[in-house]
Amino acid sequence: MRPDPAFGLPPEVRGTVCTIGTFDGVHRGHQLVLQRLAERARSHGLPAVLVTFEPHPLEVVNPAAAPPLLTLGDEKSEVLAESPLDYVVVLPFTPTLARYEAPDFVDHVLIARLGVRELLIGYDHGFGRGRSGDADVLRGLGASRGFDVSVVEAVQGSDGRPISSTSIRRAIAGGDLTRAADGLGRAYSIGGIVRPGDRRGRTLGFPTLNLGAPSPRKLLPPEGVYAVRVQTPRGTFGGMMNLGPRPTFGDAATALEVHCFELTGELYGVRVRVDLLARLRETQKFSGSDALRAQLAKDEAAARTVLAAAGETGLP
Repeated sequence: MRPDPAFGLPPEVRGTVCTIGTFDGVHRGHQLVLQRLAERARSHGLPAVLVTFEPHPLEVVNPAAAPPLLTLGDEKSEVLAESPLDYVVVLPFTPTLARYEAPDFVDHVLIARLGVRELLIGYDHGFGRGRSGDADVLRGLGASRGFDVSVVEAVQGSDGRPISSTSIRRAIAGGDLTRAADGLGRAYSIGGIVRPGDRRGRTLGFPTLNLGAPSPRKLLPPEGVYAVRVQTPRGTFGGMMNLGPRPTFGDAATALEVHCFELTGELYGVRVRVDLLARLRETQKFSGSDALRAQLAKDEAAARTVLAAAGETGLP
């Protein structure tokens, strides 16, 4: 079966090796699946394809239970771009798709539109209505429809437990960035577009990149001041970030403001990625600008210490 060109695959592609899932976070367990997927695809001489969904299925099936996300669309795409995948197919998750039983999804998507020859899944995978498409069901479908099914084992975290998006979310919500980074294989990050702010940081001697209010779909760690590493078109900079309100100035809105060490000039309209390395302190209200400026100087020293311990210098 030739894959459907509407899925963005070249017409000469006559079969694929696929995996399926939301892949929120693209954590170390996901990365092993993608590595094995690429290996199997190369052995078959076929492209490696990830089939994923937007929005998260629970946002359609049970919105009240939908989790805040580790990686929004652009953030997930950035991580996947560094993987050995050949193609990513993003399916709009609609109420119609939610009603598909596992055989329907296999027949109408994997076979009819992607020409699947082999399917790789994680050890705890389930898809289709009610997550009925587990490993045993898929093996049966593969046997009757002519494709192979392989299951990739769990990856253990430093605590000896299987890594999962759920466990990483729990770590981030609790402020445990070390555990989150262990599961992700990298620092937890927040992406955003730099926009004009009120320039208070500039008057204090600590100009900031204003990323505005974070998306309500994005999982955030506890409010506070963080040591960060910032990826920009001009290079990588160490810095510090305030996540939350600015009570000294009577601003209760949650916002992201990042001061990059050694960065000069403007970056308005540019997308940056902020890697969170450590929480330095909680949000505080100060008596005025002088007290806040003194604290910011202490924050900078603390952030530079964290960066040095992480092998960073804060320099581009």
